[in-house]
Amino acid sequence: MILNATERSTFLDLTKMAWEPSGFPGVWTKVLYEEPSGRRTTLTRFEAGATLPRHRHVGLEQSFVLEGSLVDDDGECTAGNFVWRRPGSVHRAWSPGGCIVIGIFDRPNEFLDPPARV
Repeated sequence: MILNATERSTFLDLTKMAWEPSGFPGVWTKVLYEEPSGRRTTLTRFEAGATLPRHRHVGLEQSFVLEGSLVDDDGECTAGNFVWRRPGSVHRAWSPGGCIVIGIFDRPNEFLDPPARV
């Protein structure tokens, strides 16, 4: 929900924005910024044990973990830490204990496995 918008800035009240289902069990998002090109910034919440299936990063992905930890085959990114993934990289991501992550995407991910829709 837009709290305030001027010619220069847009302020969002995240407490009034609903968590939207991502289409993957236990993964919820709030879209903070989005362009027609696909560039977007999201706040994503993983419930404990939730997994994003195998996907390709079409563009650069940047993730800052606010709470909990986000894991993939390359390692674990814990609260207060940052990871970025190169365009073309393929992986799965999961959160054993749950997490909240700010993600910045140049382009939307390409999911390679059929999603289990919720």
